[in-house]
Amino acid sequence: MKEKQVSDFTLIFKKISDIIWGKKEEKIEKKKIGGTMFDEKTLEMELAGRSLKVSTGKIARQSCGAIMIQYGDTVLLSTVNRSKEARKGVDFFPLTVDYIEKFYAAGKFPGGFNKRESRPSTDATLIARLIDRPIRPMFPEGFTYDVHIVNTVFSFDEKNTPDYLGIIASSLALSISDIPFLGPVAGVVVGYIDGEFVLNPTPEQLEKSLLDLSVAGTKEAVNMVEAGAKELDEETMLKAILFAHENIKKICAFQEEFVKICGKEKITFEKEEVDPMISSFIEEHGHERLQQAVLTLGKKNREEAVDSLEEELLEAFVAKHYPEIPEEELPEEPILAFKKYYHDLMKTLVREAILYKKHRVDGRSTTEIRPLDAQINVLPIPHGSALFTRGETQSLATATLGTKEDEQLVDNLEKEYYKKFYLHYNFPPYSVGETGRMGAPGRRELGHGSLAERALRYVIPTEEEFPYTIRVVSDITESNGSSSQASICGGSLALMSAGVPIKEHVAGIAMGLIKEGEEFTVLTDIMGLEDHLGDMDFKVAGTKSGITALQMDIKITGITEEIMRIALNQAHVARQQILEVMNAAISSPADLKPNVPRIQQIMIPKDKIAILIGPAGKNIKGIIEETGSTIDITDDGKVSIFSKDADVLEHTLRLVNNYVKDVELNEVYEGKVVGIQKFGAFMEILPGKEGLLHISEISKERVSNVEDVLKIGDVFKVKVISMENGKIALSKKKLDVEYKVAE
Repeated sequence: MKEKQVSDFTLIFKKISDIIWGKKEEKIEKKKIGGTMFDEKTLEMELAGRSLKVSTGKIARQSCGAIMIQYGDTVLLSTVNRSKEARKGVDFFPLTVDYIEKFYAAGKFPGGFNKRESRPSTDATLIARLIDRPIRPMFPEGFTYDVHIVNTVFSFDEKNTPDYLGIIASSLALSISDIPFLGPVAGVVVGYIDGEFVLNPTPEQLEKSLLDLSVAGTKEAVNMVEAGAKELDEETMLKAILFAHENIKKICAFQEEFVKICGKEKITFEKEEVDPMISSFIEEHGHERLQQAVLTLGKKNREEAVDSLEEELLEAFVAKHYPEIPEEELPEEPILAFKKYYHDLMKTLVREAILYKKHRVDGRSTTEIRPLDAQINVLPIPHGSALFTRGETQSLATATLGTKEDEQLVDNLEKEYYKKFYLHYNFPPYSVGETGRMGAPGRRELGHGSLAERALRYVIPTEEEFPYTIRVVSDITESNGSSSQASICGGSLALMSAGVPIKEHVAGIAMGLIKEGEEFTVLTDIMGLEDHLGDMDFKVAGTKSGITALQMDIKITGITEEIMRIALNQAHVARQQILEVMNAAISSPADLKPNVPRIQQIMIPKDKIAILIGPAGKNIKGIIEETGSTIDITDDGKVSIFSKDADVLEHTLRLVNNYVKDVELNEVYEGKVVGIQKFGAFMEILPGKEGLLHISEISKERVSNVEDVLKIGDVFKVKVISMENGKIALSKKKLDVEYKVAE
């Protein structure tokens, strides 16, 4: 054992000696430079006065594509991967986009008991959707490999938000990978400050901006828009989108340059071809009948007509081509192919009727809105309620008014803050006549709720104008397209019904598009089938004066300025028509309902805050316990009191004032005997403020012994007759019927 220890020490000494005298210099030098371990490629450009840097080859090298993007000190990693095999017989593209915020990126700790990141926040989910929307249309038709994109924020500098960086990095990761992709795509944010467009504004700049616009697209066209605006006109909005696209072109060119450096060869894939046996059978036996079925009026009737025809044709097809095979042993592939071709034919028939005949399946013209109905106060107890119906889409909306305690806490990378207005959107399966899971909202519900909230946010009064916390809920009770826009209309009606002094109503409308080559038709107020089979879902919301929210998603690679201009103009006309119907139902805020909490706000001197709160909160807790009111005190001395009714509010306000008011000469107070001496009684006339009621001031009659007429705890009115050297003298005998009670 001793010999081995000596040997070990000798070896260690030799290694140290070699390092000191440089005998291992070559090996050490290789460790310093890393050898050929990383084959990192980088490229940099200037964007809005800041450096945008992308790199690959150092992190996440086992992914099909990985891009580390840095803008300022914000750093995000985007990885893309695909399955080894394509899915067979599917009529959708299996793309998943995730967006993950690491709290350490901003030097913060996650909340919760475990102090680690768990499920994505609502904001993170919305950003994942924002990245997904411009990327999804850019894959070749027939490509059905599973694709997974993961965007992870590793550093956040609070100036450069990661959302649009996720679009750029995802596009570039796909472009350098072996996954077929029709990009590149890029995204930017545009603000509008002092009459000027600002590219990629900071969060502080957005606070002053009339516009918060996210745009994505290719070098050729725009393919995604998301905006909130303070009643911006259509022409300014269009100019902002075009300004964004000019910068998108530069970022796309930058991506193309990087792909030349390190792009991989794309895999080839076989697009599933239609079996002539299937196509000829459906064309011969079902073409004309399907043409009639899709024109059936009414959503449910149309679905039944189309589905029953499909079932009949499929049964005939099986009987003809697979007569000897039992139903349970039928091959799955031809059945799926049959259903896919049938669906594709229906899509073609609907699109051709609109594009070439200007004929929609429900008989409307291309610019016609479905029948409208708006009602308020449809529920007895909620503070505000409304039922908005457009065709076969219906929103039952409610507005609830609450206190400061009802504000919603938002804790994300950017900051922690409270929202005084928020909207929740619910889409139960019964709204489309189906069964399904009821539970936490999914990505779609969160996205629709966020859009509706954004549309209404800009007409919500400030806290100084209306200090209530406001929650709007839209329950979709029927749906045939544009339910998010129905939520905006219903929410606006419910707000006025609740008495919220919004500036004016907000209405939403969804525009659609059918495009083949250079031919196109823009549709006003699309229903579900037109959304499903069309090329665009362009939602526009606003007041009579201007746009408050915008959202555009497309299924083609991009749309032109001409299409956007037509869509915005048609939406403007439709919005005015909807607003007329809404204003006919209610055009100004109603009175608050009796069950709405009553609120009073007062300002107190800052040096009185501690007195009102009391030691360990004793005073304020006592008031809350006695009255049941909710009281909020801010650092600047603003006191907000919420009470269940006017009487309780008045009592609470009086108790608060007792702590913060100063004693005034000749005023009358209700005092309480807290101590008795031979020469008189000490009385508390305000919390923490005592005066002396001298024995000579107790009564007009002579008093020989104070305890003969007073005892501890007696309560009665007294008048302040002198205030000298901080001492307060009180009198009971000098009161008369004309005194003024201090409030």
